[in-house]
Amino acid sequence: MIEFRNVSKSYWTGTQRKVILDRASFRVDLGNSMGILAANGAGKTTIINMMAGLEKPDEGTIRKTSRVSFPLGFMGGVNGKHSAKENCRYIARLYGLNPDYVESFCRWVCGLEEYFDMPVQTYSSGMKSRFSFSLLLSIEFDIYLIDEGMPATSDAEFNRKAGNILQERLKNATVIIVSHQAQTLQKFCRSAAVLMNGQLYQFDTLEEAKRLYDYSA
Repeated sequence: MIEFRNVSKSYWTGTQRKVILDRASFRVDLGNSMGILAANGAGKTTIINMMAGLEKPDEGTIRKTSRVSFPLGFMGGVNGKHSAKENCRYIARLYGLNPDYVESFCRWVCGLEEYFDMPVQTYSSGMKSRFSFSLLLSIEFDIYLIDEGMPATSDAEFNRKAGNILQERLKNATVIIVSHQAQTLQKFCRSAAVLMNGQLYQFDTLEEAKRLYDYSA
């Protein structure tokens, strides 16, 4: 479970103060995967980062009683000077997992071949996406956080493998996914919410959320 209580978050854009959340309260329970619709610039990444504990609220409290993933695509925990192999083994030790297992799992899923043993900073953006998503899938969480769906990669074999593993994981886990497109949420969630005007408006169905989102666009 993740619960926000009277959470406020804003930041200065250089010309004005951008309000992401204004004393917002909501919760996501295990077993109830939720999609969040939000326009570009509304604070999708900020709210996901707060759920992961990467950003703190200005006011209010965020309570978690479950094992929550880092956001899909987050590279903050990866050292670019080290190889994918070295990063895998380091992350495995952080989470108390077998480094050999995490390394072999990631090596198989991301399919980077000899690049797996080269510094991550030499990778293309697509290769980095494949590696970070493989790393996310190697660790079993109660709640997975996804920003804008699957990683942008043209590798069909990776998309097939990663998609199948994610679906398997989600049989026993909950997903929170944020996007500016309703079709991105359809694959993962039944219930949905809309982030707008500093509040998160929750609905039982994606269709209800889409009506508000389309009306406000």
